[in-house]
Amino acid sequence: MTETAKAAGWRATLPAAVRPYVEPAPLAALFLGLSSGFGYAMIASTLASWLSDEGIDIKQVTAFALVILPYNFKFLWAWIIEGVKLPLLHRLGQRVSWMLVAGVLMMVALANLAAHPPSADLAATAVAALLVGIAGATYDIVIDGYRIELLPPEQLGVGAGMSQYGWRIGASAAGALALVVAQSWSWQAAYLVCSGFALFGMATALIMGEPKRHEEISARRPMAEIGRAVIGPFVEFFQRRGALVILLFIILHKIGDTLANLTFRPLFKTLGYTKNEIALFDVGVGFWALLIGVFVGGILYARMGLKRSVLFSLVLMMVSNLSFAGLALVGHSNAAMAGAIGFENFASGIGGVTVVAYFSALCDLRFTAAQYALISAAASIVGRVVTGTTAGTLIDAMGFVEFYIFTTIIALPGILLFWVMMRMGLIEDSLGTAGAEPAS
Repeated sequence: MTETAKAAGWRATLPAAVRPYVEPAPLAALFLGLSSGFGYAMIASTLASWLSDEGIDIKQVTAFALVILPYNFKFLWAWIIEGVKLPLLHRLGQRVSWMLVAGVLMMVALANLAAHPPSADLAATAVAALLVGIAGATYDIVIDGYRIELLPPEQLGVGAGMSQYGWRIGASAAGALALVVAQSWSWQAAYLVCSGFALFGMATALIMGEPKRHEEISARRPMAEIGRAVIGPFVEFFQRRGALVILLFIILHKIGDTLANLTFRPLFKTLGYTKNEIALFDVGVGFWALLIGVFVGGILYARMGLKRSVLFSLVLMMVSNLSFAGLALVGHSNAAMAGAIGFENFASGIGGVTVVAYFSALCDLRFTAAQYALISAAASIVGRVVTGTTAGTLIDAMGFVEFYIFTTIIALPGILLFWVMMRMGLIEDSLGTAGAEPAS
């Protein structure tokens, strides 16, 4: 019996609802997510914890959210990942070669951040963190393009779920590991240890090889063709019916969630939670709530369809912000902490499946990495800028309770806009070949 036949036989013994999640491509999406999620965590919540530990003022802590801005502008250099061939390594394939290089860059950037603690030079820490953001954004460009091209259209929903499993597991596990290592040794050691999470994406690319659906753009073509590689992703997207409305939804849909998420660690520290307690709740409660949420999201996506499942998840994610208002109101309470983290992760798990599947389906296979870079960057840019420039001031002025109520209210425009898109028929018209192409 061949290895393929053995694998198929093993999967056949599993419950029908589980089988789609253990196919090769969705499993690859899981491991790719591990490498995608950890980098973000290292300069978001984990860095906020390090800064808070060093006694940095909350206004400066929230201002550090701006080091994640490279994730919002990664579409500016995504065309390089699409078209530039790497010497020697290109023999492995365009996506695989860039996966290896981007992974190494991520590990080097984290080691550099570990060498610049906030207590020594806060400005140097900011520069080092920004370099991690650039490396992480570049790694994300490759990972997203690879994932979408690896998954056939009928597996985009399952693949989105597995990617979200990986992203959250990577972010939570790396964040929790960093807290534990920092408690026992130092923050520098924590960053060096966690850099190893970059290896998951690199290993996955080497094992799975170049995606069959990848359509290569050569940087050695005439200048006109290179120009098309640069502007082609934008031109193709904006030629679609209602493109500006779709882009507006992408920008608005996550503003409340983004504004709230980057302030959780300062809230926990203010309420008196220790690093070990935060790690326990993040992993012990948040991890399992996320797993359940992703699984439920897959079921909802299959039964409700794309439109209704996305709308439902947007409402759920908006309401989850209120749980942190409740936690801030109650104070140091293990039950309230478990409830807030559990609800937020459950809602994010559902939204991760439905919204990411929709965004993946928006891509044209000729420009997968560049278009998804544009979409994912636009998805959080407003929230990121607002968080970095005003979150600390808003918290000082309002207090944590009113702040989280405010983040709930500002999520409403995105929900209403998606409902309008449904009524206008723009959801169907917005799909690209990644979602509409028949399975081969």
